Amino acid sequence: MTRHTTRLRQLLAAPRILVAYDGTGARLVRAFGFEAVYLSGFQTSASLLGQPDVGYLTMTQMVERVAALSDVTDLPLIADGDTGYGNPLNVRRAVRGYERAGAAAMHIEDQTFPKRCGHMLGRQVIPRDQMVQKIKAAVDARTDPDFVIIARTDARTTMGLDEALERGAAYHEAGADVLFIESPESEEEMRRVCETFRGVVPVLSNQIEGGRTPMPGVGALERMGYALAIFSLGLAFAAAKGMRDYLEVLSTKGDTHGALDGMVAFDDFNRLIGLDEHAELEHRYEVPG
Repeated sequence: MTRHTTRLRQLLAAPRILVAYDGTGARLVRAFGFEAVYLSGFQTSASLLGQPDVGYLTMTQMVERVAALSDVTDLPLIADGDTGYGNPLNVRRAVRGYERAGAAAMHIEDQTFPKRCGHMLGRQVIPRDQMVQKIKAAVDARTDPDFVIIARTDARTTMGLDEALERGAAYHEAGADVLFIESPESEEEMRRVCETFRGVVPVLSNQIEGGRTPMPGVGALERMGYALAIFSLGLAFAAAKGMRDYLEVLSTKGDTHGALDGMVAFDDFNRLIGLDEHAELEHRYEVPG
């Protein structure tokens, strides 16, 4: 059976990557025919901690979430590795942890700590040479040669696109398999990112509704030359609206009748999260009476 890491490398020619918000989201991603899953640090911080993506989330918490998602989907999982949780030695430990937990790839960014979401203002980046050492440590740490190391730079917002592209080239030279030039601010900049690295290394686009980067659609991203596109926060935004709408109806009406059309039915939800498979397993191992 092909490993998740190998399958992900085979997908790098097609931008068909969608975020999974949690275990339920991972099952929906598969149900709609997407071929990989993305685990966002922003979403994990929001759902697990109820906190913004400003560095509160720990490596241990992310590794636990990677393991939980890997257990409910056979799709390759790309996971957010923030800044690598410290210096190059911390990066080595993070790579080993993510790989053991079942991730097929992780991305590491060149922000200072505490980091911020890549579409927020106020981000600062570490010196280029320090990030190069982190990438080298990540590459050295993996035990599966197909485990994908994605290098992200946040330099565009504060230092300009030229610096971001130069950093991307340095990170690829250090061994990164995919480049993640965060938050280009126009389609022209996006095309320049793709042209710079076309035929050299795959590039990834982070698509966030309301973020700093245009969202031209998957077809346009393919034509530009992106190999991967992560729609990293849309499910979180949709889930939050659904929860807010439900609670608004309950608080104003005193019942939930007006919210039913916006909900998945009880039986459908149980099927979605695998109750039927659980029942089959119960029957398989049932002790005859």
